[in-house]
Amino acid sequence: MDMIISCALISMLLPYFAKIPVIIEMHKLGGYNNKQPRAQQHQLSGKGARAVAAHYNCFESLAVFAVAIAVVLGTNTITAATQWLAIAHVIARALYCVFYWYDLDAFRSFTWLFGIGCPIAMVVLSI
Repeated sequence: MDMIISCALISMLLPYFAKIPVIIEMHKLGGYNNKQPRAQQHQLSGKGARAVAAHYNCFESLAVFAVAIAVVLGTNTITAATQWLAIAHVIARALYCVFYWYDLDAFRSFTWLFGIGCPIAMVVLSI
């Protein structure tokens, strides 16, 4: 169970780590605008815009993974397979962000598909 909880914690923190490149790009626009950060983020282009999209996508992915974690814990189906799927999801999501930042769209799409497949498989294994 420790591995499942650890993966949940990492997934919860990933959107905030994914925000680091956004902050860096915002500083390049004359400094971080703490009064209107979302408006400033909409001005970003290129790597900055991709970083914002990766950041938001981390939150979207977190919802799906949270449901999978709840199902696994709720049904007490913590197995080696569900734990490896949780680990694979976290790795895929981290790679997804890197591929998004560097505009590697084919790799990004593959890791997105793999990453979304992991929590789906976790739920299916819990049935």
